Amino acid sequence: MKRIVIFASGSGTNAENIIQYFQERPIAKVVQVLSNKKDAKVLDRSKNLSVPAFSFGKEAFLDTDQVLDLVAATSPDLIVLAGFLWKVPQKFIDAFSNRIVNIHPALLPDYGGKGMYGMHVHKAVIGNKEVESGITIHYVNEHYDEGAIIFQARTSIDDSDTPETLAQKIHSLEYEHFPRVIEKLLSE
Repeated sequence: MKRIVIFASGSGTNAENIIQYFQERPIAKVVQVLSNKKDAKVLDRSKNLSVPAFSFGKEAFLDTDQVLDLVAATSPDLIVLAGFLWKVPQKFIDAFSNRIVNIHPALLPDYGGKGMYGMHVHKAVIGNKEVESGITIHYVNEHYDEGAIIFQARTSIDDSDTPETLAQKIHSLEYEHFPRVIEKLLSE
């Protein structure tokens, strides 16, 4: 059985969706969830689904090998960033080459980069009067949102859409596609 580690910073709805998806499939399971926020809702969601969950600080992630060692001990086949807002250090990219994936709430290469996450993205997309948006699942490299694109899904934007309604459309795409793309990657 393949092993997945999830990094998340916020409420954890994508992480919860992925955990539940793989609880019903024999190909893989989520073995650990990590967050850079000790009060992140994702930690509670994970524990409620019987997945070990831990928080960590900046020093443990960037300046020492504490988090790297914790993850390596689980022997993950794939590391999934599901709303994780920190840049992944080079030591992780080297240790887990082509085994770290991220989901971004826009059609990269547009609306990516430092500071472009969540509602910031949706406000920019609506503000620029785009006619469509979507999600991008991509490999993680040393730059924000610049790794090789694995998958994209699109949704149209109506004149009546707001950043909030666009966010709902994007979340629907994430919930539908992210677990399936992860499953496909683990099957290859």
